[in-house]
Amino acid sequence: MSAHSLLENGAVDLQGRPSSSPREAFSSPRPRPPTVLYSTGNQGTRSRLARRKRPVSTMLSGEITKPWVGKKDRAARISYFLTYSMLLLGVVAAAFRCFNGWRSVSLIGSLCPVLEDDFNGSDIDPSVWMREVDLGGYGNGEFEMTTASLNNSFVRNGQLYIVPTLTSDVIGREAIFNGYTYNLTGCTNTNLTACGAVSNFTAGTVINPVMSARISTKGKRSIRYGKVEVRAKLPRGDWIWPAIWMLPENNTYGPWPLSGEIDIMEARGNGPEYPAQGVNYVRGSLNWGPLTWLNAVSKTYGWWSVRRSTYADQFHTFALEWTEDFLRVYVDNRLQHMLDLRFDIPFFERGKFPTSVANASQEIILPNPWAGRGNSAPFDQPFYLILDVAVGGTNGWFPDGAGDKPWLNGANDAMQLFAQAQDKWSQTWPTSEEDRALKIDYVKMWELC
Repeated sequence: MSAHSLLENGAVDLQGRPSSSPREAFSSPRPRPPTVLYSTGNQGTRSRLARRKRPVSTMLSGEITKPWVGKKDRAARISYFLTYSMLLLGVVAAAFRCFNGWRSVSLIGSLCPVLEDDFNGSDIDPSVWMREVDLGGYGNGEFEMTTASLNNSFVRNGQLYIVPTLTSDVIGREAIFNGYTYNLTGCTNTNLTACGAVSNFTAGTVINPVMSARISTKGKRSIRYGKVEVRAKLPRGDWIWPAIWMLPENNTYGPWPLSGEIDIMEARGNGPEYPAQGVNYVRGSLNWGPLTWLNAVSKTYGWWSVRRSTYADQFHTFALEWTEDFLRVYVDNRLQHMLDLRFDIPFFERGKFPTSVANASQEIILPNPWAGRGNSAPFDQPFYLILDVAVGGTNGWFPDGAGDKPWLNGANDAMQLFAQAQDKWSQTWPTSEEDRALKIDYVKMWELC
């Protein structure tokens, strides 16, 4: 009888045993020993499979050690206490430092607007700005001439462009080196030597190989204590020198640097690989000193940099905050300050100048030009704003031995050497004015009310 028919007749249960009732076969199975399985081989013989073994339960025997319910180790308790005490102390110290830093930040007072220009006209506003025209190097031995040409400074799409160009594109390459007399149209310098040049290769004199622009608010807008904001995108290209800076309106204490200079932003157009801080760095500084050749800028300067980017990639805001108690220069926000200086001691004392200096064959007493004028002197007078793009120079902004520099700062023919290397450095200058220009989005100036 088949298993199926047996189940229907209630003769056997699921294990093949007789069942007392038809329903019993469908009830819960009774406890039974492990099933013995068989398999039929090809020869018709049955081989018995190994009986499955149940896992043997193991029990802990004897006395069980429970160290966590006993007395705690003293060293462990001390370690626990010290760890959490140091964590708590660190949190308290960090909170105190943040609070003290917030409380110590000097804030500028009420401000009254002096200038706000977003360059939405067809050209710069002559009631606010002037183009300085000069080829004398501005005391830095710069290699560019600044012009009033719209090739070098113009307004486009609500932005001011200051663009360096090659002089050879105007007068030819050979004229730069020999036998050419160049007179600068509209020269604003009263010194005629800064208004023209004659090229003579034998004498080492050349026509400035670059044309650029310098725009200022001189004689039009200035502030004595206040705030300045300039949103700008910097140019790229070897030996290009963009700057946003300020000079005193009246030189109260004498010629530069006696009356001071405020550099809100200076940079170099050289690439990030340049070893003396390229276009991924910006610097802020104060220039000051009791003699024309004694400048203490090294005691009041600083910088800020960006990673995986440069200041020629996008616009940044360069700012100055200035009172009789402090001066702060920063980029984008106060946390990114290049210079944060408290006027807590007089500048003559800050400079640690000698009591006497050599003058020819004799020693003379070095006077304090700011004596009795307070701790902020010489930065206690009206300053005007300058926007410019210089190129090269011999004042040390581009130090000797840094990069593939084609001239020496002390050489009499430095500009000639630079001009001779034009084919090399000009290749690093972008052909697009968008990338070669100092682009200014807006300028804002306020004075303390």
